[in-house]
Amino acid sequence: MSALSPLPDFETAINQEFGTIAGLIGLHAALRPDNPALRDDSRTLSYRQLDELMNRAAAALQRDGLNKGDAVAVCAASSVNYAALFLGALRAGVAVAPLAPSSTPASLVRMVQDAGAQALFLDASTADALREVAGVRRIALDGSGSEAFEAWLAAPGSRPAPVNVEPGTPFNIIYSSGTTGEPKGIVQGHGMRWAHVRRGSKYEYDAQTVTLLSTPLYSNTTLVVFFPTLAYGGCATLMPKFDAGRYLQLAAQQRVTHTMLVPVQYQRLMARPDFDSHDLSSYRYKFSTSAPFNAALKADVLERWPGGLVEFYGMTEGGGTCILEAHLHPDKLHTVGRPAEGSDIRLIDEAGQEVAPGEAGEVVGHSAGMMTGYHGQPEKTREAEWFDAGGKRFIRTGDIGRFDAEGFLTLFDRRKDMIISGGFNIYPSDLEAVLRQHPAVLEASVVGVPSQEWGETPVGFVVAREGAEPIDAEALRAWANAQLGKTQRLARLLFVDELPRSAIGKVLKRELRDRLASAAANPGA
Repeated sequence: MSALSPLPDFETAINQEFGTIAGLIGLHAALRPDNPALRDDSRTLSYRQLDELMNRAAAALQRDGLNKGDAVAVCAASSVNYAALFLGALRAGVAVAPLAPSSTPASLVRMVQDAGAQALFLDASTADALREVAGVRRIALDGSGSEAFEAWLAAPGSRPAPVNVEPGTPFNIIYSSGTTGEPKGIVQGHGMRWAHVRRGSKYEYDAQTVTLLSTPLYSNTTLVVFFPTLAYGGCATLMPKFDAGRYLQLAAQQRVTHTMLVPVQYQRLMARPDFDSHDLSSYRYKFSTSAPFNAALKADVLERWPGGLVEFYGMTEGGGTCILEAHLHPDKLHTVGRPAEGSDIRLIDEAGQEVAPGEAGEVVGHSAGMMTGYHGQPEKTREAEWFDAGGKRFIRTGDIGRFDAEGFLTLFDRRKDMIISGGFNIYPSDLEAVLRQHPAVLEASVVGVPSQEWGETPVGFVVAREGAEPIDAEALRAWANAQLGKTQRLARLLFVDELPRSAIGKVLKRELRDRLASAAANPGA
């Protein structure tokens, strides 16, 4: 681990009750001006250069009339310019709405409008998708559009007017991934991000940190690691897209210490025949979040990849976090860990009452890091909230879980994905776990479909493992059903080339259900 001790000035700054990430970057620029801060495929910025670029971006936003609490939108691949613009906006007190390029053009229009964005930053990869967005100034981060980022920036040496940023000042507006329908804008304040940053010392972030990020900057998955890296004076390497071979090359070349990966990325990395030939001994911590991480895969990562493995369970909306330090609790890999310090996690039933110890219920959470609400959608905000008898505010997760006797939380499924068949509750994750035990199965997902006889019945989708002995769908279904309880049995099983996923690896079960509904409506298609 690192032998470098943080400077006393930094210790004072990071231990404040509240501070700003932009302020810490300014401190590092003064203390360690030549240390690398940001790196992408084309260039590297030192802390001095990053601080100057942030000042120019913040001054340009103020020049254009944006004030504290206003918003800009960004829709582009991860890059040094993207990151510097994001950080510069924060210095000006301007909230950032980072948008997913994979969203439909109609959704992007609605998100830009919903955020009230006064400028839109894009690149060549997203220009076509954003063509329908009208009435908003467009600045090309890669110089590909009519107004290039370099030309838009304030002159070199410019400094923004100081802004008094408070804990409740909007930091960003993160739009949900859309796995459950129309995306909602989740407003997070500077106080929430500061709380996340302050726990960074626990995971050995410091000025020698090198963090490799291949998940996109619009995702909270990435941001929970990106901001602590810079807050502690480390260097963040940004990959515009994930490629397993390239990831391993960069990890070895740059002596990477930290990373955030979603489970499907771990799966693809560990499956590479050349994985063990790469020197990954520099790793201190690897993180994961955003999607179910099966116990067997965690065990494989622990065995073959140096450094600690930490799984975060929580929502972009905030409301508490569970943390599994898998390297310390190898007997708890089937869980998502215990509530983090400062997180109050409880379980409630359908009537909104807390369940008895040992019973399953919907996970709700409270912490200092909670969203203000869904942007412009007070009704949706109220739907996401639960209050205990004392009036304490919690955020509902929609996940079903159970605590064990040692306080570790095991998740079963999303409440909306639970299948009710003949009056019995069926958790798709149980069926998926059985399917994954077959040597011919790489991935599996189970959804519920309408049934006249049972109300709902489970249908499985399976991706075959390359090189495995083939098996037909009916034989695999019979094998799985022999392992399952009578009420759990699969009504149908289909092989697919791949499971539909969001950009951060969540299986889009809604798309699987839609696929079945479309096939049923058009049997001859």
